[in-house]
Amino acid sequence: MANGQSPDSSALQKYGIPFYSAAWVPYKELKSKLQSDDQARSDDKREDSNKESATSAPADKDGDSVDKEPSAAEPQKADGPAASEYYVVLAGGGGEGRSGIANAIVVAHFDFASSTLSPQPVAKLVLGSELPYRMAVHPKGDGLICAMQNSCRFFEWDEIEESETRKLDVKVSDKTLDLLQDVGQQLALAYDTDSSTLAVGGEEGNLRIFKWPSMEVILNEDQAHSSVKDLCFSPDGKFLVSLGSRGPGRVWDVPSAKVVASLPNGSDEVFFSCRFAQSRDNSLILYIAAITGKGGSIVTWNTSSWKRLRSKHVVRDSISSFNVSPDGRLLAIGTTQGDVVVVDSSKLGVQMVVRKAHLGFVTALAFSHDSRALVSASMDSSARVTLIKEKKNGGLSWWIIILIILLAILAYFLKEEGLLPDFD
Repeated sequence: MANGQSPDSSALQKYGIPFYSAAWVPYKELKSKLQSDDQARSDDKREDSNKESATSAPADKDGDSVDKEPSAAEPQKADGPAASEYYVVLAGGGGEGRSGIANAIVVAHFDFASSTLSPQPVAKLVLGSELPYRMAVHPKGDGLICAMQNSCRFFEWDEIEESETRKLDVKVSDKTLDLLQDVGQQLALAYDTDSSTLAVGGEEGNLRIFKWPSMEVILNEDQAHSSVKDLCFSPDGKFLVSLGSRGPGRVWDVPSAKVVASLPNGSDEVFFSCRFAQSRDNSLILYIAAITGKGGSIVTWNTSSWKRLRSKHVVRDSISSFNVSPDGRLLAIGTTQGDVVVVDSSKLGVQMVVRKAHLGFVTALAFSHDSRALVSASMDSSARVTLIKEKKNGGLSWWIIILIILLAILAYFLKEEGLLPDFD
């Protein structure tokens, strides 16, 4: 896909709901969990069956009961989708008003072979008057958390049988998050990589960190910021970065629940979103997307000294969403004009632009777990999947060309000084 070229229409679908959050379903981990649950249920049924068989077993001629050989397990019905398949989960809606627009969680399937996002949802859970404004998906497949207007709710993955096949589904969990009830609107939700810690940031500036799934409180800071805008954990879960609606970002040491660094913003910068990523030399970098008077910039930070490394202007329009690929090679930016921009993380150069990917603000971005695809969502009720293609090098790299020129100049001077034999 060339820069600025419109992508395939089959990768764009509208589901009739303004979306505020988007993520990829961790299907590989989820599939393993669902299979374990199925196996446990199957073992329970087999144990019950064996008990019934033992009580009704026929007797031999001496009056002793005869144990029957266990029968082979019944053939399994067609399994759910293969672990290599891809699903996106989207959340949003029309809010509490009488707009007639549902509040819902939507699951859609993406087919890589045809680059097609399913026209109809695979699953849709309507939530009544509760708008799921923010969402965090559990990395190990246990479910997802949505921030409603005043509380947070937990949802679980499920599979339902339909026409001899199993379909991925989502359902309300029996697990209630008591410490996240009646806490006001939460604007940021984040799990750490190993799913053992959950961070939640609110509109009123409160920052909470919990152990997961016990919900044991690690930190409850009333005024972390005037309003918490974004949160992200370092890959090892040791640090949490928080951004507010204005002013500097903060770095929290999670084990000690203390602030260890402040990340000052420039005079014309408003920090919007933050993510950690491993660079190509294996160093850990913090990326912050910032809104400036000229548009959008990316600011990078050293994660040992917490010193600012560099800042580069990358888009002319304001940034409305941001994310980093799992392999750390790419950054994704969504704009208020509906564009999706993919940036090389090392040089901060634009690698791909999808002009007018959406008609409205790009509200959410997420890379697939293998970094091969990017899902974007918008308030215009659309979701789109963009395939990530390697940037083609049309010729020799600039540094190779410079090296050739320098070698040619050196050879000329050596020849003039008689230090290079004349082969003519």
